[in-house]
Amino acid sequence: MSIFVTGVGVALPGVDSAAALAATRYPVGSVDPAAVLGKKGLRYKDRATQLGLVAGQRVLTDAGLLRDGALTVDGTRVAVLVSSNLGNVDTACRVARTIADEGTRGLSPMDTPNASSNIIASEIAIRFGLHGPNLMVCNGPSSGLDAIRWGTALLRSGRADQAVVVGVEPDNEIVRELVGGPVADGGAALVLERAEAAEARGATVHAVIGGHTRGAGVAAGFDRLAADEPARLTGWFASGAAAKVLPAELPGHDLSAVWGELSGALGLVQAAAAIGGFGAGAHGPVCLVAGSDDDDGSAALVLRPPAATAPEPGAV
Repeated sequence: MSIFVTGVGVALPGVDSAAALAATRYPVGSVDPAAVLGKKGLRYKDRATQLGLVAGQRVLTDAGLLRDGALTVDGTRVAVLVSSNLGNVDTACRVARTIADEGTRGLSPMDTPNASSNIIASEIAIRFGLHGPNLMVCNGPSSGLDAIRWGTALLRSGRADQAVVVGVEPDNEIVRELVGGPVADGGAALVLERAEAAEARGATVHAVIGGHTRGAGVAAGFDRLAADEPARLTGWFASGAAAKVLPAELPGHDLSAVWGELSGALGLVQAAAAIGGFGAGAHGPVCLVAGSDDDDGSAALVLRPPAATAPEPGAV
């Protein structure tokens, strides 16, 4: 069963589309959620949730699933998957300090819901009326690609017709202290869709999900996908140590060098940038890689341009 990417949403400083992401070399400004969503309903939501809502609105609109504020498809058949490792860590630390200093009586009932790690996924579902499966993934730098993989699995199993997959991370003093540097303060999102559902509603196809690996090690995973891919890979996206072990003869892209730490947003931002490249004239499949070079901390995924619809060899 072919899985298409029918929507792309980007919420990064100075960037609001896949095309702009592919062309950006230096971040400018910051994302203003109120300018995109309006101020109503944002007051008690943390930064990561607001960024997730921006990416969610943009990707639903791009996919044609949201028009004039209303869904154009059955919301019970739309899944939501979010990847974020640092999303609510500032809230969790603030709540822990309040309990230590004042006890539970010092907690604000408006603040404590944000201490739950699934707050981003649940708020996206509530705001846009998406009542399908809902999943939060928080397992390190590979979690963005893992969220795409789980979204694909939900579609193939018939649990949903569309899957909104979002990856976001906030930039604040607490997360900078944890990761040792600036964080992207934004993210990206995809709408994944079963081919027959996309074709039935005349959706625009931005990309096709190809093969994938999980836990094979960075280099081994890349080599496996390259060997199985019907068309020759034309480039890769990876960051940090992962980028150092991939073939230097292929064009490579390290988005962390531009945006800072992407963490749980990495896989989704890579996918959006790759799709921006397809739109700019790139005509071959690329490999997205995330994680560390060990047996249980890496993932890789092939993304093909729209014309490439050959069945993918990898199992979900």
